[in-house]
Amino acid sequence: MTENTFNAPAPGPSSNSGGPEKPRSKNAIIYGILIAALAGTWIYMLYDKHNSNTAITEKNTQIDSISSSRDALQQEYNAANARLDDLISQNSRMDSLVKTKDKEVNDMKARIQSILANKNATAAQLKEAQDLINKLKSNIEDYQATIEKLEGEKVVLTGERDVARKQRDSVSVVKDSLSKVAEVGSVLHASNIKMTPINLKRNGKESETSKAKRADLMRVSFDLDNRIATSGQKDIYVAITAPDGTPLAVEALGSGRFTLQDGTEKLYTAKTTIDYVSGTTKEAHVDWKQNSDFKPGEYKVDIYNLGYLIGSGNVTLKKGGLF
Repeated sequence: MTENTFNAPAPGPSSNSGGPEKPRSKNAIIYGILIAALAGTWIYMLYDKHNSNTAITEKNTQIDSISSSRDALQQEYNAANARLDDLISQNSRMDSLVKTKDKEVNDMKARIQSILANKNATAAQLKEAQDLINKLKSNIEDYQATIEKLEGEKVVLTGERDVARKQRDSVSVVKDSLSKVAEVGSVLHASNIKMTPINLKRNGKESETSKAKRADLMRVSFDLDNRIATSGQKDIYVAITAPDGTPLAVEALGSGRFTLQDGTEKLYTAKTTIDYVSGTTKEAHVDWKQNSDFKPGEYKVDIYNLGYLIGSGNVTLKKGGLF
């Protein structure tokens, strides 16, 4: 009997079968692996980026730290160098002191400046610069101590010099005082002072007069003496004052100026120089014949020696006629 194939079931899995679908399971595994790999890649990239950022931050921090250290060292060096220049400018001995170690200081400063000028200087190089700056500052302190010692010696020497100067000045004061005393003591004394108006007659004879119109000259006579004055030539100045208070002084007739003991100047009418012998009395006289008429009134005369007033006198001339 023939078999009916039309009613036979088609080959393949049965729709009512409860077995796993194998193709779908494999795809899920592959997708899971890819997703895990991708996630791992992202995680690695994020981790690597974080590490890179951290390294960059640390590097920048290190660079900033080195830069700050270099700037601080530059300021410290500038301050030390300025202090050194200040010491040199204030003290000439300091300059010579520095010059004795000029090469050492210059080499030290050049090396410091070379390191600080290098923007890529390492921490080790900055440490070297710090050590050199400390050494420079130590040298400056030594220089300062030396200066203070020299200044101390200078103060002592100045004090000793001032003491010597005061002693010398004191001696000079005493000497000047003694000289002043000796000078005052040697001033001549004028006594018996007379002012005599003289009329000169045609025959050359002289006669005294009291009439202003008849007076041709004024004769001032006096005695000079001093027991302690040394012998020698003595200058005597005679100053005559007219009745109106003006000094009688005509340069063409021998008048001039002399210095008083207080340093001021005074006009004199006439001057005479006498040879004085110590311990004696010397008679002297001065004649004053002016180039104008004598006016009536009181005339005053002052006599000076060594700038000191040593005597005074006066005379009155009357109005008069022919006789």
